[in-house]
Amino acid sequence: MKRLHIHIRTDDLEGSISYYTALFGAEPVRREDDYAKWMLDDPAANVALSSRGGEPGLDHVGVSLDENSALEDMALRMREAEAPLVQEENTTCCYAKSNKYWSHDPQGTVWELFHSFGDSEVYGQTAPEVVSAKTAATGCCAPNV
Repeated sequence: MKRLHIHIRTDDLEGSISYYTALFGAEPVRREDDYAKWMLDDPAANVALSSRGGEPGLDHVGVSLDENSALEDMALRMREAEAPLVQEENTTCCYAKSNKYWSHDPQGTVWELFHSFGDSEVYGQTAPEVVSAKTAATGCCAPNV
């Protein structure tokens, strides 16, 4: 299954959790002091909130995939289209272990394509060489794409 992924930064995590719980009619499936996530079936979406640095608002969008083979198929299509693509394997971000690719569209919108295969007790451990100055300051896991 593919799920649209939306990551929103907030400066009011509790208020945002209350808002999105009402909007989706469901409690978050994961909740931390600085993070909350909903895995919705209708609409098929993975919506995450975090209170880690940066300006509040949309951080990035993405596609969450159930299998690594589907992730590699999507990456192949992106390569064939000559889209910018940065790979991260076995990374930890947003309390999950994942394989992922980062890209951006022609207007600069950041896209995360990923397959998560486990939970983590820490928010992230992205290698410093793939993190841009902007994302290092904001606390997001996106590399410089």
